[in-house]
Amino acid sequence: MTLVLGISDSDLAAATGSDAALRRFLFGLPGVDQVGAEARAAALGTRSIKAQTKRDMIDLAISMIDLTTLEGADTPGKVNALCVKAQHPDPTDQSAPHTAAVCVYGDMVPYALQALGPDSPIRIAAVATAFPSGRASLDVKILDVRDAVANGAHEIDMVIDRGAFLSGRYMQVFEEIQAVKQACEHAHLKVILETGELQTYDNVRRASWLAMLAGADFIKTSTGKVQPAATAPVVLVMLEAVRDWHAITGKHIGMKPAGGIRTTKDALKMLVLVNEIPGEDWLSPDLFRIGASTLLNDLLLQRQRLRDGGYSGPNYVTVD
Repeated sequence: MTLVLGISDSDLAAATGSDAALRRFLFGLPGVDQVGAEARAAALGTRSIKAQTKRDMIDLAISMIDLTTLEGADTPGKVNALCVKAQHPDPTDQSAPHTAAVCVYGDMVPYALQALGPDSPIRIAAVATAFPSGRASLDVKILDVRDAVANGAHEIDMVIDRGAFLSGRYMQVFEEIQAVKQACEHAHLKVILETGELQTYDNVRRASWLAMLAGADFIKTSTGKVQPAATAPVVLVMLEAVRDWHAITGKHIGMKPAGGIRTTKDALKMLVLVNEIPGEDWLSPDLFRIGASTLLNDLLLQRQRLRDGGYSGPNYVTVD
């Protein structure tokens, strides 16, 4: 039996037996040292990266992107263009890797599936459960998920009910995640915590563990609609959670920062955090994703600079 943070497998099994047990477990987690978390995240963000390593990390970051469009004005044509870019991020350089996924609204999934084809290695992720607010009945949320899965989504990005969580209705949040997980069938489930609304790092840690207890395949910071979103200290806290979960259970849970990651520098800081906290196993699109809409262009420009010795300019990458 492995003990991490004083928690064992049997503690995890008992944690969800009742509302009171779940509350005791969540509030029994060690508090986050705010100063320490922010200082460590800042220190890791100053790591010097040599040129060849930077080239490799840029390609790795591209391969981890969930290339995203989540606007009310999304059209089939926009989704098709997004899929083309996901497949061939740099049309002038076929060595550029494809992205991990495209992320769209559920009704756009058929267009993404048509654009990518049934045998594409690029996954289709659909946001669901009344994204981004999460303000709907459970029946509506489940229908939203089932519709996206029926349309062909490989992954579901759900949002938790932050109002329920902040009101202390933890069992309600747990049961909703469980119900969504069941509705996902074969699709992987990413659980969005919307960390910008959770107020404290302690709440981020509790929500991370709650999502993992309920069956999340990934835990995700944000919808991208609320700021602050994927800050380095928040990502650090969530990466510690997946690391500790693995140490106790032997099971890998993925992690996805989203919102506010716009530059190559931002992305490389995230990869350093991954390497230093859960470790090399997570340096894979199977266990780490970056939700982004504009990041890819900057990664491509930096990639071109390292390849050619100079910037070719923003007009040499496609407009998102």
